[in-house]
Amino acid sequence: MNEPLVFLPGMMCDARLFLPQIAAFSKKVPILVMPLYGHDTIAGLARHILHLAPPKFSLAGLSMGGIVAMEIMRQMPQRVVRLALIDTNPMADATDRAAMRQKQIKQVQAGKLRSVMRDEMKPNYLAKGSERARILKLCMDMAEALGPAVFTEQSIALQYRRDQCETLKAINVPTDIMCGEDDRLCPVSRHEFMHDLIAGSTLSIIPGAGHLPTLEQPKITNRILEKWLRM
Repeated sequence: MNEPLVFLPGMMCDARLFLPQIAAFSKKVPILVMPLYGHDTIAGLARHILHLAPPKFSLAGLSMGGIVAMEIMRQMPQRVVRLALIDTNPMADATDRAAMRQKQIKQVQAGKLRSVMRDEMKPNYLAKGSERARILKLCMDMAEALGPAVFTEQSIALQYRRDQCETLKAINVPTDIMCGEDDRLCPVSRHEFMHDLIAGSTLSIIPGAGHLPTLEQPKITNRILEKWLRM
């Protein structure tokens, strides 16, 4: 549990996605949150993170961050001592999804980042709950802080990403697969599939959470991460 903990955020999110985890674990382990921009390929993002990261580290990625985490495991698995994949997807982008991303890129480049996030992305993020409005506002704040150029880079990287199912089969470090029970973007069935691919992994389904359990159900998420850090 002494190794640094590297968090990788989801698309158009920054370190604020993990504020409850930073508060809970920063007194126990060094924490780094790596931003996902500066490259328009998943492989390039992974190489950049590996360049910046400590020699050995625990790795937790949510959504796009999980996709980059899987690429890190493909490139240099020996650097990672334990892995948490949270509300993510090991498969390449589906044809219809890639086409939708291209449409969104054009809209965002035309100055419509806020409307794309508000109308097409944010409604799919969260389960119903008393904190929904606050978390959605935070999501919008993070997206607007990162801006259109990052949206474009990240969308292109996701459009052309590789399938990582073979990578998952080769993982041999302690791994927890986490998913919000009500995640509509990356459903529970996808995480059950990932769990089956990674020998010895654990599967954690988080009630009352959608795509962002780190913010929606931080206490439950932190309990799961606490156990994971002791694996």
